[in-house]
Amino acid sequence: MLYQMHELGRAWLAPMTYWADAMSKAFGAPGSWLSSMPGASQMAAGSELFYRLGKDYEKPRFDIRDVEVDGRSYAVIEREALHKPFCRLLHFKRYADDAVSVEALQGAPTVLVVAPLSGHHATLLRDTVRTLLRDHDVYITDWVDARMVPAAEGPFHLDDYVLYVEEFIRHIGTHNLHVISVCQPTVPVLAAVSLMAARGEPTPKSLVMMGGPIDTRENPTQVNDLATHKPMWWFETQLIHPVPLPYPGAGRRVYPGFLQHMGFVAMNPERHFQSHWDFYENLLKGDLDDAESHRRFYDEYNAVLDMPAEYYLDTVRIVFKEHLLPKSEWEVHGQRVDPSKIHDTALLTIEGELDDISGRGQTRAAQKLCSGIPEADRQHLVVEGAGHYGIFSGRRWRTQVYPKVRDFFATYSSK
Repeated sequence: MLYQMHELGRAWLAPMTYWADAMSKAFGAPGSWLSSMPGASQMAAGSELFYRLGKDYEKPRFDIRDVEVDGRSYAVIEREALHKPFCRLLHFKRYADDAVSVEALQGAPTVLVVAPLSGHHATLLRDTVRTLLRDHDVYITDWVDARMVPAAEGPFHLDDYVLYVEEFIRHIGTHNLHVISVCQPTVPVLAAVSLMAARGEPTPKSLVMMGGPIDTRENPTQVNDLATHKPMWWFETQLIHPVPLPYPGAGRRVYPGFLQHMGFVAMNPERHFQSHWDFYENLLKGDLDDAESHRRFYDEYNAVLDMPAEYYLDTVRIVFKEHLLPKSEWEVHGQRVDPSKIHDTALLTIEGELDDISGRGQTRAAQKLCSGIPEADRQHLVVEGAGHYGIFSGRRWRTQVYPKVRDFFATYSSK
């Protein structure tokens, strides 16, 4: 019933948000006769703020059309390499028009970026992908909003996530392949590669694990505490709801995106309030650069997706409550996940000094679990001054983290 009430509220608010959008343009557009009226700037700024607070945020586009390599611009084409009910494997392919450049691009390492299925769309990693494209052929997992997946497709569990990752690795091929997992997928990615290694399958050249909950018993955060202190029945009764009509996934049980978004905001309400107030003042002052920066951030931050209920509840239980991976007790379709079986894949773990989502030590726990990897092929990086998002997006990612990742890939691409 909560999902239906949310949709009813959105429908009721929609005419007012459209009107606010129209008023912001009418009173703020250069050349409009209304913009010269007394109080026009306050009217335009207030109307746009109301519009952005009340509008529905659609999934953003990656919109990566070119990349600069050694001072030269290369066209980038985004295409779907593989389609699964709950995920699309996207390939960002670079194109050149001369033989030397084509040969250089063809010899570049291939990177699979496994994006989180934890509320936001894979486009949250746009900066990650754009930076990687300077030196690599890049794929990324683009998870589908569960409300758009027909109920007839069946459930999606954490075990299915692991199988998806295995299938994507096989589809791309492990020759010169490196895998980056950001936050939540560090757990299923480590499981997938462990299972492949145990079966004697070829595995990627390297794994880079960034800010993930490998072992949440290490330095627990506020996010970890919620999972620890609330019983499973609370998550099932309070956070899980059926998708209403007219969505294709009507009847599917999900953790709705709007509830997740409320949780995101509740973690730092003062910061979000101040950000919106600053946006209003920037509009009044005519500081259009800062206002546009605000728009870009919240266009991404406010765009959320529904997660399949089975997957979410599995994650809460297996990762945050029972810690089955670090305790060597997790089985995926009857096969025990044993990271010590990995021998031919190098490992780089990365943590942010100020990460308040995956605390220091939670990702580094993979180093101990992957005891089969020679110590010389295991590295760890702590990014000073970086929070959770700073290790994969923004200035610190581009100037401190990426050079380390690039050199790590280059080292193991030649082996």
